[in-house]
Amino acid sequence: MLTGWYARNMYAWETRLSTRDENRVVRPLEWGFDWVAPFLEAHGFGTAAPEPDIVRDPAAAEAAMLRINELLIRHSDVFFGYERPRDFRLEERHPELFPTNVRPETLAKDATLKQQAAEGTLPKAQYLRFTSPERTPYPENDQVNARWFPAPAHKDPARPKQAIVVMPQWNADGFSHNSLCRLFNRMGVSALRLSKPYHDIRRPAELERSDYAVSANIGRTISACRQAVVDIRCCLDWLEEQGYEQFGVLGTSLGSCYGFLASAHDARLRVNAYNHASTAFGDVVWTGQSTRHIRASVQAAGLTQERVRALWAAVSPISYYTKYVSAEAGGPQKRVLFVYANYDLTFPREYSLQVVEAARRTALNHEVRVLPCGHYTTGETPFKYIDGWYLGWFVYRAFKALRKEKTSSRCATSQSTAEAAEQTVSS
Repeated sequence: MLTGWYARNMYAWETRLSTRDENRVVRPLEWGFDWVAPFLEAHGFGTAAPEPDIVRDPAAAEAAMLRINELLIRHSDVFFGYERPRDFRLEERHPELFPTNVRPETLAKDATLKQQAAEGTLPKAQYLRFTSPERTPYPENDQVNARWFPAPAHKDPARPKQAIVVMPQWNADGFSHNSLCRLFNRMGVSALRLSKPYHDIRRPAELERSDYAVSANIGRTISACRQAVVDIRCCLDWLEEQGYEQFGVLGTSLGSCYGFLASAHDARLRVNAYNHASTAFGDVVWTGQSTRHIRASVQAAGLTQERVRALWAAVSPISYYTKYVSAEAGGPQKRVLFVYANYDLTFPREYSLQVVEAARRTALNHEVRVLPCGHYTTGETPFKYIDGWYLGWFVYRAFKALRKEKTSSRCATSQSTAEAAEQTVSS
């Protein structure tokens, strides 16, 4: 009886939180071939792009987009590959909220921050900026933004420099997850809090929310995902230039999808924390409470859950589990944390359980933590502290293990060198 009461109240709370924003926009289904055509043409896949006549035929357009997804999965190293940016730079400015809702309390907070910045009482922060390898029609979106939280230099000069890229949830404001970054600094781990495509300072002026990251435009959503993944990998390039050696990624909700895809294609990401995880991109869009406006669009066009799942297969973690394991087998082992919530109406529990089962089946080096709440309620007291503990404790232990691993490797190398020198002297 108590369990049933708790579940009903948790679902009701979750529903209130996920439906309080009334500025979600229902847009018509668009195939978005123009968003993937530049990549296809630049990499010798131009024949996969359909002719204009095909685009006007819904059945033919859907078949063409399915073929493109299959091609991108087969050539995912190319699709999630990139040319290293040449314009890395640090920018100093006052932090801004960039709210995605119009609730009075949020607008009041935004106004307060702007007033503090104008008065000079709000400290400035450092941001990594560079041009994303994935270009879009929006110049502001193509200028990557990552707030820089450097950890103090350690007194041991031999200690490896460690850093983590943090990806907040969909429609996160400019302050989301900053507290986690400061927590990692206390562990001696630097953090880059990365703004996802179409989020905060990267959001086009025509938008109130970060709608273009996930929408009923199939191709644009695929492009946004590719952009997020290559942006994560570019952040690692900059960190390497600063002398960092060991890397991790933490993603929440949509950020966990981006982080998983990046790690599946980049062996440098050894510490991986996926906060709210799911398998297929299309399943979440179809069943999730926060994407009900997108489902309304694709359902009105006659699509089903199975067809939507296939149309976004190229940006679904489930498509790359084998690759994730292969990357792990061919290089240093990754450490992985999956966090899910028992009463989640945005990333339904059944799909999170599929993630865990896939991890077990493929023998990933993983841990699982379960929150007694939902997706939105994770941000509420006391659940945000429980979630923060799970994430922080895992990141601390995982990076500590990497440091020990390097120390052991260094000792083994020194011993081998000494033995070789002794053999040389003896001979």
